[in-house]
Amino acid sequence: MEILIISGLSGGGKSRAASFLEDMGFYIVDNMPAGMILKFAEFCSAGSGRYNRVALVYDVRTADTFDEFLEVLSTLRQREYNCTLLFLEANVDTIIKRYKETRRAHPLAEEADSLEEAIALERRMLAPLRARADKIIDTSNLSTAKLKGVLRQMFGRAGTSEGRMEVRVTSFGFKHGVPMEADLIFDARFLPNPFYVPELREHTGLEAPVRDYVMAAPESRELLRRLFELVDFLLPLYQEEG
Repeated sequence: MEILIISGLSGGGKSRAASFLEDMGFYIVDNMPAGMILKFAEFCSAGSGRYNRVALVYDVRTADTFDEFLEVLSTLRQREYNCTLLFLEANVDTIIKRYKETRRAHPLAEEADSLEEAIALERRMLAPLRARADKIIDTSNLSTAKLKGVLRQMFGRAGTSEGRMEVRVTSFGFKHGVPMEADLIFDARFLPNPFYVPELREHTGLEAPVRDYVMAAPESRELLRRLFELVDFLLPLYQEEG
């Protein structure tokens, strides 16, 4: 069983990371008290495999001190769980900018005279967790797509489709409208149309006679060659951008 504990500074990107990890197959639990983590881990490990990958978000909102949590973390690591502590952070300027954009209050706002002081206070409080972290991500200069890519590299399971790009190729008729979910659209109406060949009209593009008729044209083969070149160039760049 894999247990990932997500912690870090408020505004550091924990919520975004949790949503990406959920897409990668993790079961997400936000702000579970330290005293309940061991019981929850036992419950998950005794299940049918539905909770084999669990991510718990744990931060300054959950407890006044982190002594109990650090004890729980040690216990989890001593047992047969694959336990990882992920710590997300960002520089002060970035966190202030994010709070201005969201207009949310910092969880320690009432304990400090300014947002900058609240961030500094939280950084000191979370220092013991950061020191015990297995992985630390500074999200200051990471776009949403880049953060997703970093998490995929860290926690994506080899040999599975989790976090990998999915490409769907769909044919359609313009008289039915352009597919709403399409990202790239190629107009192939200049190619030979088998509809106007009486013996092919009642057949579909899944049948060899229709396929052979269309692909016998030099422009069909040239279009296919150029499309492959274009897609081979684009897909790695799309994947890198997330």
